[in-house]
Amino acid sequence: MKLLKLFCLLVIFSFVNTASAQQGKFVNHGPQLTAAMVQGSIFLKDTKGNLLLYTVVRGEPAHLLAFNVKTKALVLDVPLPKSDGAWDLAQATDGILYVPGAGGKLFSHKPGTKTITDLGNALPNETYLWNLTAGKNGEVFGATYPGCRVFRYHPKDGFTDVVGAPLVVGENYVRSLAFDAKRNLLYAGVGSHAHLIEINLSNKKTRELLPAKYQDKEFVYSLEIVKGKDGADRLLALLTAGQTTLVYNIEKQRVEQEITAMDMKAVGTDAQFNTYYTAKNTLMKFDAGKSAASAVQLATQVGSANAFYKQPGGLLLFNAKANLVSFNEQTGKTTTTALKIPAQPIPINAIMYGPDQKVWTGGYLAGGHATFDPLTNKNTKYAGLDQTEGMAFMGNHIYFGIYPKGRFYTYDVTQAWNAAKGNPKLIFEEEGQSRAFAVHTLPKSQKVYFGTVPEYGKLGGVLTMYDAASEKHQSFGEVLEKQSVVSLASKGEVLIVGGSISGGLGIKPERKEAELMLWNLSNNKPIMKLVPVIGAAAITSLINGPDGNIWGMADGHLFILDVAQQKVLSVQKLYDYPAFGSHIWRSAFLAIHPNGNIYGTDNGKLFKLDPSTKKVEFLAENAGLMVMDPNGKIYFKRGTELWSYTP
Repeated sequence: MKLLKLFCLLVIFSFVNTASAQQGKFVNHGPQLTAAMVQGSIFLKDTKGNLLLYTVVRGEPAHLLAFNVKTKALVLDVPLPKSDGAWDLAQATDGILYVPGAGGKLFSHKPGTKTITDLGNALPNETYLWNLTAGKNGEVFGATYPGCRVFRYHPKDGFTDVVGAPLVVGENYVRSLAFDAKRNLLYAGVGSHAHLIEINLSNKKTRELLPAKYQDKEFVYSLEIVKGKDGADRLLALLTAGQTTLVYNIEKQRVEQEITAMDMKAVGTDAQFNTYYTAKNTLMKFDAGKSAASAVQLATQVGSANAFYKQPGGLLLFNAKANLVSFNEQTGKTTTTALKIPAQPIPINAIMYGPDQKVWTGGYLAGGHATFDPLTNKNTKYAGLDQTEGMAFMGNHIYFGIYPKGRFYTYDVTQAWNAAKGNPKLIFEEEGQSRAFAVHTLPKSQKVYFGTVPEYGKLGGVLTMYDAASEKHQSFGEVLEKQSVVSLASKGEVLIVGGSISGGLGIKPERKEAELMLWNLSNNKPIMKLVPVIGAAAITSLINGPDGNIWGMADGHLFILDVAQQKVLSVQKLYDYPAFGSHIWRSAFLAIHPNGNIYGTDNGKLFKLDPSTKKVEFLAENAGLMVMDPNGKIYFKRGTELWSYTP
């Protein structure tokens, strides 16, 4: 009997091990990147009269924090469920604080308490809330994406769509708001093609205020109402791209002047009708009724203000680097206190296996980088660069495509990371471009090719090349008309260029399907273009396949391209793919494993593909991005966490 039991146990053990080997091994290596990036901030008092500073720190989830200004103590730290940040905070006239959340949610909080209330989604199909502004009698207004709408919330009335339609047809963003209590008007800044819309809250009629000569800008990004010493109300409107603030006289209904380099995340005012702002880390004061040239410099090295508070004898500001700065008007001196912001895990936005045998990751929005050492399980963080969209290495150098503003960096892994001293160093910028997901290195010629996505509201990415030997770059312009360049591969002297019909955020595609281009690396000229998958919106993955051809993915379809014959040999649908939404820049990742199978991620799933039969086996849900190390271990992300899979 004992022998029978032992035999049974051995059989079960053998079966479990066999099943485990077939299923592979998953390991969670945990969050890789953290940040203490603060966003929406406001000074206010609780019911006991304590002056508090509220701010939101990005993360998954983001957290609403409150500090006692007098003691500098953290008195509130509460997560915002399913939200990764909040761009603004607003206090209604009844004292309630409102917090916009991801997914279109709105939260409320009574200052001095320890809880928040989830008020639900502001409007159907609106997935993101931007700025908030307080109205009258306890109401608050909010700006939405992607429907370009404005909502009103009141505790008694709930949510309503103020206009009942997009403020500007064809636009996606209402990015900024300001409430004019005197006239019962609401001003809304729109993008990604700039508009300044006046909403009459009495009859819900709208009209455009932005002069035509400014409508080539991307966004009216921030709005504030201030009063000049002449008694006239003025609307400050920040325009991007660039950083120009218009001073619009509300009574005279005209733009009076332009101010450059003015930070507009927050401005401060006082009873004498002075306006306070920051510009290039300097604290400034001016009368909005006079030329900005008359502005007075009050202090230097104060940072960029997220919030202001005017108090007797001075001014408080909270800056983007989480410093509380106190300015004394009598002495002209400042005192700076670095508040202790609890760092939060942030999503992984890029993955690469590096020349140092470590897994590199880049952080979403807050930026930064980290490495995971598979030998020691050690996580090391590297600060100093913004959000990485794509990265690849050549020799001992890593090349980064950085958002925003189409910037490109290189890092020598044999030297210490020190962004302040040029390692990583900026190698070039691509004007009019925003993101570079496609990075392809050619060690033999010492060249790196990048494919880009244009700025907000634009169509047409570019193909650009960096010569590591000469340290010069060359842009070849918009090689795929009205398309972004989102994937790259090479075979011999031919570069394969994959497109997406999507441009920057905030503009609809004009092309119906993504093109693929063959590019001659010998003379940097196009060879030919073709559509590999009819009707596909984007070609998001290109690899050198197991049969010597180029294998690519487009909207759930696998295609095989014979570069020499310049034709697609086959197209096969592997799985269902969601309908096109607002944009698609990247989706599929493929790698050939030493065991002969192809592994990939796409549409949130990890899968195995048999190259012979083209049969797909899904291995895991909630899997994004992917890279494989030389031993065949596969790394992918789940939100903030790095995972590995060993087949």
